[in-house]
Amino acid sequence: MQLWKLLMSWNIIQGKEQEYIKFNAKKFVPRMMEFGLQPLESWFTIYGAGPQVSVGWVSGDVEVIRRAVRTEKWSDLRGDLDDYVKDFHFKIVPVTGRSGYQM
Repeated sequence: MQLWKLLMSWNIIQGKEQEYIKFNAKKFVPRMMEFGLQPLESWFTIYGAGPQVSVGWVSGDVEVIRRAVRTEKWSDLRGDLDDYVKDFHFKIVPVTGRSGYQM
């Protein structure tokens, strides 16, 4: 079975770190799971270029991901996330490689 990944990245707005952590735990993660996605990875860049946060959510059905990102709930969640982050990007890709890590 082919796994599909929703890759997302962003930078946390300076001064909003504590609020972001609370939002992530109490709202963002539970909502993403309501879409039928499973958390796979979360990376935090401490030093160097690139996005500060990179996360990956997986599903065995690409249509689950495609449907999720077209919903009003997704738009609302994105709007809420934008209160804490900037430079948000996402893409849907097939999972490749043994480690599963992708950019």
